[in-house]
Amino acid sequence: MSIAKVFSRARVGIDAPLITVEAHVSNGLPAITLVGLPETAVRESRDRVRAAILSSGFEFPPRRLTINLAPADLPKEGARFDLAIAIAILAVTGQIPNTDAHTLSAYEFLGELSLDGGLRSVSGTLPAAIGARDHERTLILPPGSAAEVAVISDVQARTAAHLTSVVAHLAGQQILDAVLPITHPIPNLAIDGDLSEVKGQPRAKRALAIAAAGSHNLLLIGPPGAGKSMLAQRLPGILPPMTETEAIEAAKIASVSSAGFNPQRFGIRSFRAPHHSASSVALIGGGSNPKPGEISLAHHAVLFLDELPEFDRKVLEALREPMENGHITISRAAQQAEFPARFQLIAAMNPSPQGTEIHSRAAQRYRAKLSGPLLDRIDMHLEIPRVPASALSEAGGQEATSAEVREQVIRARSVMMARQGMPNAFLSPRNLETAAALSTADKVFLNQALEKLKLSGRARDRILKVARTIADLDQKSAIDTAALSEAMGYRNLDRLFSPPV
Repeated sequence: MSIAKVFSRARVGIDAPLITVEAHVSNGLPAITLVGLPETAVRESRDRVRAAILSSGFEFPPRRLTINLAPADLPKEGARFDLAIAIAILAVTGQIPNTDAHTLSAYEFLGELSLDGGLRSVSGTLPAAIGARDHERTLILPPGSAAEVAVISDVQARTAAHLTSVVAHLAGQQILDAVLPITHPIPNLAIDGDLSEVKGQPRAKRALAIAAAGSHNLLLIGPPGAGKSMLAQRLPGILPPMTETEAIEAAKIASVSSAGFNPQRFGIRSFRAPHHSASSVALIGGGSNPKPGEISLAHHAVLFLDELPEFDRKVLEALREPMENGHITISRAAQQAEFPARFQLIAAMNPSPQGTEIHSRAAQRYRAKLSGPLLDRIDMHLEIPRVPASALSEAGGQEATSAEVREQVIRARSVMMARQGMPNAFLSPRNLETAAALSTADKVFLNQALEKLKLSGRARDRILKVARTIADLDQKSAIDTAALSEAMGYRNLDRLFSPPV
């Protein structure tokens, strides 16, 4: 054949767009030209592919060879196209017997080649497998990526350890091993600790259950040792189990991240706790080839920011857009990547300094690190006291377990999904007026509280959403005065940090 076409997958955000690898051989001085906006790692594939082909016992054509990666306007990065380029070269030079264009079109190829022809894993295999499944093609990939792909039940994939094995499979001389789906056991949702291990703090546990049921953001304010971190770590254990769609979305993000995807944690909500020295790129995502940040790695899971005021203010301000929209768009000169970021924020901080004039100035500096618009986007602010030593020494057995609280959360969440198809925290202003309708007396009560506390319209919406969740958790069809009062009680920071009159 004069031109050979094979298929592979690029990585853009968490998506894997289709790449057509075209090979053309012509008379002329021996040379290989790679076009299609390849970056350095892709251009270097010329030398890797040449060595792999020769080491595998095939002939590298002593003619002019042109490799095109289409579409030409999409930047290509990494060594993921090595296998596809090698197969295209072998096909165009007639070194794969019993193979035509129709045979090649049934496959997609992904993998880095070693100099001896062996195949190495690459990042972003899971999105590529989903793309191949949607186009009804079989993905051929290295054995090291099989466990990642096996979490998808209906994908067609086969593994090859060496270039010669791929060629033999295409020629009908042997059959590559198929990737079989793995049925994972029901995960331990309370993997980071059980709620019964937290002594005391009944109000904080109640707030945690409300936050879990409605997917609300929560800020815990308390002295060191009050149990803020312990409470935060147990939030994933009381959240509803992930749906298959949520688990696959989270796995796709992990697959394209620097750390990679661990199949053993498939279906387990992650708990991301970056240090307060984290940069904006680390938290939000970015880089020359955009990678997901902590907020995307916490998609459908929990992002814990301990010592919230210690984070750089510019870093915290960057959270505002994804907290509102559920995604983050990272733009670079060559490309634009969008990552999902529907995370649940739980933050912790120490109380504001009080007392003397010096402490008052310190309090102003302390609270100045947190902007009003950011705090408005945190649904619940709760001040928690230090647990007395006598409560810590009491025998266990009286505290509710994560499994018990999770049952209540699941019941409340199912009510929300049946009513509006989403958790209460995601209600739009229009839907909120219907779902969180108030009586005339409660409207007056709420308006008076908003005037007294000088709260914004966004804070009003947050109060209504939390009140709706409280009613759902208590199995009430409508918001009553008790639910509204409790919801307003979770705006502690509005009172603690309110400006002096």
